[in-house]
Amino acid sequence: MRSTHIGLCVLVALVTLPLSACAPAMHRQVVNPPGISPLVPAYSVAIRHGDMVFVSGMTGIKPGTQDIIAGGVAVQTRQTLENLRTSLQTAGATMADVGECTVFLIDMADYTAMNGVYIEFFPVDPPARAALAVSALPRPAALVEIKCSALIRRR
Repeated sequence: MRSTHIGLCVLVALVTLPLSACAPAMHRQVVNPPGISPLVPAYSVAIRHGDMVFVSGMTGIKPGTQDIIAGGVAVQTRQTLENLRTSLQTAGATMADVGECTVFLIDMADYTAMNGVYIEFFPVDPPARAALAVSALPRPAALVEIKCSALIRRR
């Protein structure tokens, strides 16, 4: 009877261990590309965790500044996606590795203009996507913000 009790305790211990205790250690790396600095402390532009890359919400900031590029939602979308591309490349990924995006728009009437630029960056097999209208973004001049996640493919 005693060996059954010990076996049960071992089984319970294994079931309650965090999954990370059984999986190989994965390195978590903060990615802050040159010219695209975080808006506030306690924020990373991107995180690479193993073969996954998680890019925080990007806006159309002109690299090397904290200024939103002027010219409307299409121009801001293009700069936003260029900033995403830079962040992904710094982490070792490409736009083709992106599996999902979330788009935040100040005005849903800008969806068509945003989408026209977006499809240029994802012309084949675009990632899964959600688009939401929001009342404000952290950068007051921003009309669009996009975040994404990518799985780096073995090349």
